[in-house]
Amino acid sequence: MGLLDKKFEKGGVVITSVENVFNWARLSSLWPMGFGLACCAIEMMATNASSYDLERFGIFPRSSPRQSDLMIVAGTVTFKMADRVRRLYEQMPEPRYVLSMGSCSNCGGPYWEHGYHVVKGVDRVIPVDVYVPGCPPRPEALIGGLMKIQELIRVEKFAGSRTEAIEQISLKPSDPETVIKEISASAKNMSLSES
Repeated sequence: MGLLDKKFEKGGVVITSVENVFNWARLSSLWPMGFGLACCAIEMMATNASSYDLERFGIFPRSSPRQSDLMIVAGTVTFKMADRVRRLYEQMPEPRYVLSMGSCSNCGGPYWEHGYHVVKGVDRVIPVDVYVPGCPPRPEALIGGLMKIQELIRVEKFAGSRTEAIEQISLKPSDPETVIKEISASAKNMSLSES
């Protein structure tokens, strides 16, 4: 028997806000656009494969920008490609999020200094919500970045701005070990109060 089975065994009422329900539904069904530009796309594909299984987080890649709410920019953005990146971003419905993956999309990477054709970071083309560092970042790092996007969605307000939500997240850094300890402590307290 799980925690929820014990909690609602005798019938009960759940009280929450509509905003919390909408945010929970949105963070539990992220649809990133499959959009790889260079070698970081291999790591993005590995993250979507069976070894890491993003579908357990409710993350299911889509091939159309009109069905996506998250753009993962994986790889080197050139000036020629920047216009296409912007066009795909504008085709995505609101609310939309952007995750920049790898040092090339974050800051131009090793190609920016000696090349004339590389954009020094995709944030000069579209607004970026979460940066994942590395060259290339491992799938675990990408999963961490996706969890940051989910945190951002969780604290977003309907009337608030995204910058307020980002500030709220940055004030309370989330170490995975402390989050797990908090959840297990609250579960123990709940089971003790029921018995």
